[in-house]
Order: sequence, then structure tokens, then C-alpha cells
Amino acid sequence: MKMKMMRCSSCKEYTLKDHCPHCGGKIEVIYPPRYSPEDKYGKYRRILKKQLSESP
Repeated sequence: MKMKMMRCSSCKEYTLKDHCPHCGGKIEVIYPPRYSPEDKYGKYRRILKKQLSESP
């Protein structure tokens, strides 16, 4: 079984559990997705990143 570090979206505490032990909030994975040369959505991520960097 792989253990992946997770972070609570509300209190920003790190945990390995399925829900936050501090506030019971929603847990999200903190690692980026694995790179693939056949990335279907890479084009759209780059466009979004460019738009976000250009906005004030």
C-alpha cells in the first residue's frame, strides 16, 4: 500500500488519513500528476497558466 501525503483544503494541515483529523475537512493530494508524453490536457494547462500569469 502506497502512502501519499495529503493536505486539508480548509485548515492546510498535512496528514496521511482519508479525512482531516484536526477539523474533519476535505483532503486533497499535494503531488502533481505524473508526466506523460501523451498528455491530452497539457495544451489547455499551458494556456491557462499563460492567462493566469498575464492577469494583474
